Amino acid sequence: MTLKTGETIPDIALAATGDKHIQLSDYRGKNLVLYFYPKASTPGCTQEGQDFRDATDAFTAANTVVLGASRDGIKAQENFKTKQDFPFDLLSDKDEALCKAFDVIKLKKMYGKESLGVERSTFLIDAQGVLRQEWRGVKVKGHVDEVLAAAQALSAD
Repeated sequence: MTLKTGETIPDIALAATGDKHIQLSDYRGKNLVLYFYPKASTPGCTQEGQDFRDATDAFTAANTVVLGASRDGIKAQENFKTKQDFPFDLLSDKDEALCKAFDVIKLKKMYGKESLGVERSTFLIDAQGVLRQEWRGVKVKGHVDEVLAAAQALSAD
């Protein structure tokens, strides 16, 4: 089942950095950017996280919370968040419940080998928990600016 724009997102509970267990419904009343990345502390994922970090004040001004998610364990997520000084939480989705709900597990090829991995993707969810926009197969450069513009437009509605 693939979530479609205009549908209410499922209320999934996950372990998060800061020794938290959160549910997506915890963010109702605010817009939510949920971005999926393949692996903590790798170059593209680090750059993407830094770009979201650097835009935190602008997202906050647009009534928008940012959460990052990957299949990494909570320890790897904690280390990544601490090392990069991310002001937002990272979610550990080891059982892939969130990844499957948003259909971000894809067949990837690297060095001639195929494996299942997280496709870099971002989802913008409104204050009522409805998926408003999605970006799949994301290229990091300029991506956060595009997401921020969409979040600002959504909060202006």
